[in-house]
Amino acid sequence: MDVAQEKLKSDLAQRHADHLYRSRQTIDGPQGARIIIDGKKYLNFSSNDYLGLANHPDVIKALQQGAEKYGVGSGAAHLISGHSMAHHVLEEELANFTGRQRALLFSTGYMANLGVLSSLLQKGDAIFEDKFNHASMIDGGLLSGARLQRYLHNDTHSLEKKLAASSADTKLVATDGIFSMDGDAAPLKEIANITKKHSAWFMVDDAHGLGVIGEQGKGTLAHQNLTTDDVPVLMGTLGKAFGTFGAFIAGDETLIETLIQKARTYIYTTALPPAIAHATSTSLKLLQKEYWRREHLQDLIKQFKQGAIQSDLKLMPSDTAIQPVLIGNAEKTLSIKHKLQEKGFIIGAIRTPTVPAGSERLRITLTTSHQPEDVDQLIDALRQSL
Repeated sequence: MDVAQEKLKSDLAQRHADHLYRSRQTIDGPQGARIIIDGKKYLNFSSNDYLGLANHPDVIKALQQGAEKYGVGSGAAHLISGHSMAHHVLEEELANFTGRQRALLFSTGYMANLGVLSSLLQKGDAIFEDKFNHASMIDGGLLSGARLQRYLHNDTHSLEKKLAASSADTKLVATDGIFSMDGDAAPLKEIANITKKHSAWFMVDDAHGLGVIGEQGKGTLAHQNLTTDDVPVLMGTLGKAFGTFGAFIAGDETLIETLIQKARTYIYTTALPPAIAHATSTSLKLLQKEYWRREHLQDLIKQFKQGAIQSDLKLMPSDTAIQPVLIGNAEKTLSIKHKLQEKGFIIGAIRTPTVPAGSERLRITLTTSHQPEDVDQLIDALRQSL
């Protein structure tokens, strides 16, 4: 035991030395553009609450009403006695929202990705993933037992070459819709055509697109005019633009019934609190109806990009709420993060292994809760700190 403890201590010390140590900060109060940490107020540019719904009074009220009606915990897995009317209603609403026959709730996006990939694939099959996919997609591919092959980022030629060389009976292509650390969009139309050509499944994780992109916030697939036939498997999360918690898979009847029968991360875990599902029904209505939230966010994105370019900041090619500023060194990235925090800004310092070594960056996220003056202050702070 002493030897094991010493190894852990040595590993942690090495992470410190390599400037890769991760630390938590405790927020006192609600999520928002302005947060409080240790009694000090900060402008928060690290949140995925893109539409500012996490602290919306209507969503809070719906959560309270849901707790009064359904209690707090669900008490059991969906397939035992934990599937409430609140879950059922939300699944039907999400299916309608995404234009699919059915939707299935999962407790987290990580569990959704693990569940769907391990259900659809097995040893002898092949899965093809973008090199920059979220960790949950990579882990889902590994857990499935299928042969995992990673193609060059957003490179359809690299993907097609790998697909053409595969002799697997079942093939599945999986990509993020919007990449969480880069903010760029996948060329979904081209990928859909390639997967059809090679008789492969196609799955898109649109965690950072749903709610934010497309008409009524229907996501990257809607923005690129793709149907269920083009992309049979859609994953969406509820803890980002929706402002609540959980995730879902949307697709046709056969897909969802297969997941109910086979997805271990659905079958063997307690259902998410029904009050959360009830609150999410309200946030779903808000994000569709209040289109001004997306318009305001787009204005802020344009403002930030223009100011960053004028300030000679090294931006990455993104037109979304995720605006990475490339630094390229872990120590420097962490140092700049601390400088910005001293100036009153909370920004994520993204380092390896989340991103490849040499591409360390500040991950700036804009939300509807920010105001133009907040963006001006951020640009000034970045100019002074870099």
